[in-house]
Amino acid sequence: MSRVHRSGPVLVEEAHRATTFEIFFDLVLVFALTRLIGFMAESLGPLTLYQGLLLLLWFWYTWSCYAWLGNQVRADNGPVLAGMLVAMAAIFVAALVIPQAWQRHDGVLSPPLTLAIAYIVVRGLHLGLMTYASAGNPQYRRQTLRFAVSTTLAWAPLLVGAILGGTAQAVLWTVAFVVDFGGGRIATAASFGEVRSGAHFAERHGLVLIIVLGESLLSAGAGAGLTVIAWPVLLAAVFGFAATVCLWWLYFVGVAPAAAEVLTSASPRSRRRQQLASDAYTLAHLPLVAGVVYFALGVHLILASLTDQPRHPAGEPMGWPGAAVLYGGTALYLIGRLLFLRLTVGGSPGPLVAIGVVLLLVPVARIVPAVAALGLLAAFLTALVLYERLTRAD
Repeated sequence: MSRVHRSGPVLVEEAHRATTFEIFFDLVLVFALTRLIGFMAESLGPLTLYQGLLLLLWFWYTWSCYAWLGNQVRADNGPVLAGMLVAMAAIFVAALVIPQAWQRHDGVLSPPLTLAIAYIVVRGLHLGLMTYASAGNPQYRRQTLRFAVSTTLAWAPLLVGAILGGTAQAVLWTVAFVVDFGGGRIATAASFGEVRSGAHFAERHGLVLIIVLGESLLSAGAGAGLTVIAWPVLLAAVFGFAATVCLWWLYFVGVAPAAAEVLTSASPRSRRRQQLASDAYTLAHLPLVAGVVYFALGVHLILASLTDQPRHPAGEPMGWPGAAVLYGGTALYLIGRLLFLRLTVGGSPGPLVAIGVVLLLVPVARIVPAVAALGLLAAFLTALVLYERLTRAD
């Protein structure tokens, strides 16, 4: 044990790839997203969607910080591994209290306060591990100090909001995220730190996205519950599966490999690689992940409605909230993909047209039966995949 404590950080090399421990870390994030979908599905409305979005931003930023850390030093070695295990436990606790994170409770340790403390533990551990990883690297040490300022400043509104609850909680938690995330962006821009392995960084983001896509299928299954023998439920499940496959294809076939090549071809110490990692991956992958989460929420709502309303075999119309979540989530995913393309390999205006078509279909989706709305989306995504495949072949 003493050998572990005396050992220094193991720096990542250019050929480094994602480790199984990092994938394990991703699974805890996906568990949190699953709880988040369940929370929003219980009471779908503008306030609930905003609360869910804010928590989603927190979890994504947390994951991103540890993804950057794992690109500096090996995550599966010594103190970094130990610290990330504790962070995983804190994320797990935060995920458990998500359903009650916006409710007032009597007692010393309410769910909102529990979530706030868990987040502080995760971010505090990250600062400590950054300090450990910066041994012998003055530039990375300066970046750590810049991160520490905004991160610790965000803790005050986070804790006060958890104690006050209500509207104050939503406002102060928003302020906390803006301070934490904004300060992190400034620190990154000021330091232009090194992305030590482009292949590792691209792989980490691809792996977390494919795990989130798999989570969308889990959420769909949760919406169906135990009633899976009715044909409308099975048909809707097939439509949801087909749409998920299309979302996978639109990112992983052609786009992700080409973008990874652009990132890896840039010099490790260049400003170009730093900007690609920060903008194309950390930022542009947020709408990709968020889009999948809201898409999964829409599929979950459709399958749940089909099992709860046997008098309507094809499901009642989704209305504005459900259609906005399902189609809006898909549009958000396509927006993230468009940004990712533009920041890495460039591209034609075709994806922008696809986004516009999805948004134009929202009024239609809100008035047709739920199964038809999901089938329409699956058909459009299938057509988009076929179109891109044909144009790429040409």
